[in-house]
Amino acid sequence: MTVKVVTDTTADLPSSIASELGIKVVPQYVRFGDQVFKDLVEISYDEFYKRLQNDPVHPSTSQPSPKDFIDAYKSVIPAKDGIISLHVSKKLSGTYDSAVQAKQLIVKDTVIEVIDTESVSMGLGLLATLAARMAKQGASLKDITVTVNNAIPQMRLMGIFDTLKYLAAGGRIGKAKALLGSILSVKPVLTFKEGELQPAGQVRSRSKGIDRLVEWTGTLGKIADLAVVHTTTPDEAKALAERLGGYFPKNQIIISRLSAAVGAHAGPGTLFVVARLTS
Repeated sequence: MTVKVVTDTTADLPSSIASELGIKVVPQYVRFGDQVFKDLVEISYDEFYKRLQNDPVHPSTSQPSPKDFIDAYKSVIPAKDGIISLHVSKKLSGTYDSAVQAKQLIVKDTVIEVIDTESVSMGLGLLATLAARMAKQGASLKDITVTVNNAIPQMRLMGIFDTLKYLAAGGRIGKAKALLGSILSVKPVLTFKEGELQPAGQVRSRSKGIDRLVEWTGTLGKIADLAVVHTTTPDEAKALAERLGGYFPKNQIIISRLSAAVGAHAGPGTLFVVARLTS
């Protein structure tokens, strides 16, 4: 594979998939007070969610530095046909800007394409896997870049949240702020459009919310890739994937977990579906 693919931990890629496809994943940072951890390197999923629910200090997150990206790019050089670096929406994070700065500082004989995917979590993750599969088949950097850019408008995401307090505390609530006054018994349903979270309605119970995710998936049409993502409910995610088997082959549905970089803002109990549609 002569084109190398780089992303970051907001992609929520299962480590087995990143390893199999040769995707370099740069860690974000999560901070609890004076303690700073590299996401999924110095703090695990379970450690993070335990602290998120019990620590009186709400965590903050920050993007990798330009130096982090320089180190990542150098680690995959020589990349004969270049590097494609795919990252979370600029409206949510400064990660893209850090990657661009690194590109400007790296050795000039390596071509690096940095892309704002206008997505998050497995929306980004599915685009990274698309790029890596093409690279593995010998596609050029130009062809991969064109294909990824064409796929960005084909990404769809919808999720249910137990609460919006984590999004509000982390400043990532976007247009979903309109739902902040909802009564506690109502579960917000959010979608992701134009690079940020937007309200897609409310449901009276968690089971109704999951039904909504199933129904929504059935309206999408032809699906190229599908993922179910959760924070703290793996059994629920597996059950949802089973139900989605009527719309997409069950053995091809990726089940993923939100890393600290995204989970800090989503909170416990978050569950959503991500699809890449055929163009």
